[in-house]
Amino acid sequence: MEQPLEYYIEMVIRWLPNWLLSMMTLIAAVFVGWLIHRFAFRLLTRIVANRDLFWRSLVSRTERPLRLAVVTWVMVPAVSIAPLNDSETGILRHILLLCFIVLIGWMSRTTLHIWTTVYLRRFKLDAEDNLLARKHVTQSRIMERVAATLIIAFTLSAALMTFPAVRQYGVSLMASAGVAGIVLGLALQPVLKNLFAGIQLAITQPIRIDDALLVEGEWGKVEEITSTYVVVKLWDWRRLILPLGYFIEKPFQNWTREGAALIGTVMIYLDYTIPVADVRRKVEEIAAASSLWDRQVVNVAVTDFRENVMEVRILVSASDAGKAFDLRCEVREKLIAFIQQDYPASLPKVRAESAEGQDVRTAALGDGAARVMQS
Repeated sequence: MEQPLEYYIEMVIRWLPNWLLSMMTLIAAVFVGWLIHRFAFRLLTRIVANRDLFWRSLVSRTERPLRLAVVTWVMVPAVSIAPLNDSETGILRHILLLCFIVLIGWMSRTTLHIWTTVYLRRFKLDAEDNLLARKHVTQSRIMERVAATLIIAFTLSAALMTFPAVRQYGVSLMASAGVAGIVLGLALQPVLKNLFAGIQLAITQPIRIDDALLVEGEWGKVEEITSTYVVVKLWDWRRLILPLGYFIEKPFQNWTREGAALIGTVMIYLDYTIPVADVRRKVEEIAAASSLWDRQVVNVAVTDFRENVMEVRILVSASDAGKAFDLRCEVREKLIAFIQQDYPASLPKVRAESAEGQDVRTAALGDGAARVMQS
C-alpha cells in the first residue's frame, strides 16, 4: 500500500539526529531570508528609482543592514521549530536579540550619515564667498560625530545589558557611588570633555571648516574637525593636531570668522627726502594693476618718525588671507623697484652733520676715511 509523503518525511526526521536536523533548519532559514531580501531589495530599488537622492541613497546604503534584518526575522520562527533544548534555544534567541540591537544602531548610524551628506550637497566650500557653507558644514559634521558617538554608546550599552551578569554589575556599580564611581568619572573625563567641547564648537562655532587660523604661532586652514581633535593644514602642508578643548580654553586668531576679506599691511622705512605723494600714487597704481586687489582699501600714511628714517605704512585689501599675503609681497617688490629707479637717494642712510653744517657720513666709513674728509 502506497504511503503518503508525510509518512516518509516523518521517518526521515525521526532518523536524523537532532543536531543535524537543527542545523539544516537554520541553514534553510538563512537561505529563505536571503531570497526574501534579494526580492525585497530589488523591489525597493525600483520603487525609489524616481525619488529624491535621500531615498535612493538610503536604499542602496542599507542593503546589508536590510539583509541582516530579514535573516534575523526568519530565524526567529526557525529557532522555535528546530529540535533544540532549552539552553540552545536560549543562546540562539539571545544572539538574535543582539543582532536586532546592532541592526537598530547600524540603521540609525547609516541614516544619519546619508542625511548629513545629502544636506551638505547644497553648500560649496570652493565658492568665492563660502562663509555660509563653512558654517553649515562645520556644524553638521560636528553634530554628526557627536550623534554617531551617542548611537554607538547606546547600542553597546543596550547589548551589554542583555547579559544578566553585566546588568547586575552595572546596577551594583551605580548603587555603590563610591570610589568606583570616582575612578570611572576620572577615566571618562577626557571623553566627556571632548564630547561637550564638540557640542559647544558646533553651537558657538569659534572655528569652522576651511577657516584661516593663526594658532601656536602657525598660519593654516582648518582641514578636519573630528569628535576629539582638530586638524589644521599649515601653509607649508604640515598638519597641526589640536584637541577640541584647545579652541574653547585658549586664545587664537580666526582670520575668517565673519568674512574672508583681510587688509594686508606693508611697512617701509624711507629717508625724509622722498616725496610721499609720489609713493602714494605708485602704490595706488600697483594695486589697481593687480588682480589680487579687491578694490576696497588702499592707503599710504606716514605713521612714525624715527631718528634716521620715517615709517610709511601701506594698507591693501584682498578677498582672502592667501591673496592678501601675495598682494603684500607684490607691493613690496614693485615699490622697492620704483624707489631704486626714481629715488635711490631716498633709501635709508646713516649720516651726521659737522659743526660747519656740512654732511659728514662717518658712520659708514672707517676712521682713516673720516680723517681724510675732515682735512
